[in-house]
Amino acid sequence: MKYFATVFLILSTAFLAHSQTYEIGGMIGGANYIGDVGKTNYINPNSLAVGGIFKWNRSARHAFRGSVMVAKIKGDDSKSSNSRRKERGYSFENTVKELSIGIEYTFWDFDVHSQKAISTPYLYTGLTGFSYSALYKRNSGQIVEYDNAASIAIPMVVGFKANMGQNAMLGFEIGARYTFTDDLDGSNPIKGLADEEGLKFGNTNSDDWYVFTGITVTFAFGRKPCYCNF
Repeated sequence: MKYFATVFLILSTAFLAHSQTYEIGGMIGGANYIGDVGKTNYINPNSLAVGGIFKWNRSARHAFRGSVMVAKIKGDDSKSSNSRRKERGYSFENTVKELSIGIEYTFWDFDVHSQKAISTPYLYTGLTGFSYSALYKRNSGQIVEYDNAASIAIPMVVGFKANMGQNAMLGFEIGARYTFTDDLDGSNPIKGLADEEGLKFGNTNSDDWYVFTGITVTFAFGRKPCYCNF
């Protein structure tokens, strides 16, 4: 809770300050999940993810960032290197729709209005809210949807970005989301099925993750910034 309160306080303070330069654009790439079904690779984009991104540059080193993204995630035991999972043979698909806000921090100064070629690594974190389909495993072993659900996640993103001429930026990032649910794959049903112990499988003490790997393209607009106020 202290983490969420700190992020909220920083963002609230920022929106009371004078406006500076903004960026708007899109993101596209692949997504994968990490949980109790299918492969156990941490970075293994195997389905499409697309979204939009908005940034409010508050200095040459940090920006407040918001994004929306829709990602398909899936898992298939038959493609796992784990012999027990292969023998079990479960598979699932789900769709995650997320809204994320937070802070992007660059390692070096990055002026979006620079007249020369510039680039920098960056980090992003904040708070993500997302919706998904609640799943459960039938006696036949088929994993199916039974309700809609929502949860929160902590985004942990590392990336690299560079300008493409004046006012245009290209970035590449890998971002893991640590979720506060273990039901993206149907291994630990929630709501009305939460007490049905026979429906649970895998490690019910470990929540699921999903990962976005892809590119971002943004365009700057607004007056050239003066970073002296913040």
